[in-house]
Formats: sequence, C-alpha cells, structure tokens
Amino acid sequence: MSHTYTIRLFETYEDFKQMADLERLIWGIEPIPENQTMIAHKNGGLALGAFQGDQLIGFSYSFAGFRDGHSYLCSHNLGIHPDYQKQGIGDALKKVQRQEAIKLGYSLITWTYDPLESVNGYLNLSKLNGICRTYIEDCYGDMPDSFSEGMPTDRFQIEWHITEDYLDQPNQWSEEGAEMAASWGLNADGILSIDEINIQLEGEKWLVPVPKNFQQIRQTHPQAALQWKKTYRKLFNQLFDAGYTAVKLIKTKDEPVNYYLLVKQEQLSF
Repeated sequence: MSHTYTIRLFETYEDFKQMADLERLIWGIEPIPENQTMIAHKNGGLALGAFQGDQLIGFSYSFAGFRDGHSYLCSHNLGIHPDYQKQGIGDALKKVQRQEAIKLGYSLITWTYDPLESVNGYLNLSKLNGICRTYIEDCYGDMPDSFSEGMPTDRFQIEWHITEDYLDQPNQWSEEGAEMAASWGLNADGILSIDEINIQLEGEKWLVPVPKNFQQIRQTHPQAALQWKKTYRKLFNQLFDAGYTAVKLIKTKDEPVNYYLLVKQEQLSF
C-alpha cells in the first residue's frame, strides 16, 4: 500500500461528504452534517484533508470562535482512517492547519482531548508545543462513541498560540526537579491504578502519570478506569486553579505510564 498523500483545503461538497463517512468509520457516531461543515468552512472555519488520490484518509475540521472581544479557531475534529494511523498524518495536518489559520488572521487555535489518551497528549503538548491550563468536566455529556461510552467526558482544553516563535523549536521543558503529584501502581487484580499525593502546591514543577493504554483499562476494568477519571478531575482542577500549566508529555521506556509535566504559569514565555 502506498502511503503517499497530499494535504489541501476542502474544495467540493464531495470532500465534506467523505469527511462525514470517515467520522462514522473512526468513531462509530453520526457525523456533523456536511452542509453545516461546508458553511462553517466558508465563514471563518477551516476544513482540510489528507488525500490519497481522490480518497480522504485524514481530516482536520475547525470553526470560528469568539470570546471576550477576541476571535480564535476551534479545532473540533482530527481524524485519521484506521489503516493510516500512527504514520504522522495527524501531525502533518496540524502544521498545515496552523499555516492556514495564520493566513485567515488567527493567533490562537483551541481544542479539547481526553487527558487519559497518552498518544494525543504527546502530539498536542510535546510535538506541537500546545499548553493546557483548563480542565472541563463532562465536556460532552454522555457520548455513545467507542472511546467514551460509560465514562465522564472530561477534557483538557489545549491552547495553541500559533504566531509564537517557540512553536518552531523542539519542546525544551525539562522534568529535572519535578515532584510527583500522584503515584501509580498495580492493584490486587494487577490493574494499573493511580493514587493522589497530598500536594502542597509550592513546587516549581509537577509530574502526573498517564496510562500508555487507557482504552485497554476502560474496556477490561471499567471501575479502575473510572478511578483514573475521578482522580484526574480532582488533581488537575487543583493544579490548574493553583496556576500550573501542562506543557509536555514525557514518554518512558520501562513503565506502563508516561508523565505529564506541569510548570508555573509565570514561567511561560508569552
């Protein structure tokens, strides 16, 4: 199978129909109607896709946002066909999204993701240099999709400050001197679990463990997955309210978890 592809803005109604079909395939839910996504694209939004010939294999869909006198771009969906995942297409789509958003006059793109999805965290924070200082409880309510069913839909809200020069540099944040905000272990059933540490909120940096494969925990031991959700909700609300910001996801080799790195907000360069 050839893995060559091109990335371009959506141009025809057929492009939006293909996006709807891909949404159904990836998440098993009813997609956003294509007449809505097309109009949003033409009025300050941004829809672009990775195409192999005429076939859409990945897409990024965004709409215009406005709050407190400032406009920004809401990046609502990023989806890759299952046969083409883990090949860097999502990263490539985000980089083109940044370029096109700047052309439209934006300086900020925001989106949400489940903080327990480690792969997404690595892309959003470590590769793209996004930051997070907002935790949204039960963002989407009860979602019936294959990734969220039976779980509260808590989300991190990413801020991607697309005109800042630091985005073009490798993520420079170091975990040196960071303290553990929570510990992980294996419970009596051998399932990965998390325990909150009573943090005093005086440290310079904090580390929070995140499972490398949360979906496996959710599918096989939903109660353990729910405990991760509850602990995350309490812990990150506490950290963000105290002025800390998530800036990186650190991969490990020999542990079943990776780690979020949080620093004081005043350490940010913008």
